[in-house]
Amino acid sequence: MLFGIDNASSQVYGTSSHTVTVTVSQINNIQLTAGSISLTITGSNAIAGQDQMTATDQSSSLLWGINSSQKKVTIQTDMGSQLFALKVEALNPTQGTAASEVTLSTTAADLLMNIGRSSGNCSLKYTGVVLASQGTGTDSHSVTFTVQAQ
Repeated sequence: MLFGIDNASSQVYGTSSHTVTVTVSQINNIQLTAGSISLTITGSNAIAGQDQMTATDQSSSLLWGINSSQKKVTIQTDMGSQLFALKVEALNPTQGTAASEVTLSTTAADLLMNIGRSSGNCSLKYTGVVLASQGTGTDSHSVTFTVQAQ
C-alpha cells in the first residue's frame, strides 16, 4: 500500500484517446556568416610585369540544413555588366561535394552538390580578378545562393 491507497483494488471508470500526428515539412535553409565583403586590388597586390592582379577573402561561411532528397546549392550575381571577374569557391564542405571555382554571372552555377538530408557548412573563398589593362573601377555584386533539386 502506497500512501494509504490500495492499488490492487483501484478501479478504472473510463478511458479516452485521440490521435496525434506529427508532420515534418521540407526544410531547405541556408545562411551566410559574414555581411559585406570588400576585395581591394592595390599596388601591393600587383606583381610588376604581370597583367593579372587578384585579391581574395575567406572570411565568410555558408551554413545549411536540409531534410529532403538530394539537393544542391547554386550561386549567381545580379550584376550583368561586370568590369572585373568575381570568382567563388566552396572550401572544405562538411557534407556534399564542392564544385570547382565558379566565375559569377547572372546565370546560376552549381557551387555544392549532394547535400540532401544534412546540415553542414563550408568556407567561401572570393577572388576578384582584374587585368591591369582594364583600368580602375568598382563592381558591386549582390550574390544569391539558392537550394535546388539536383
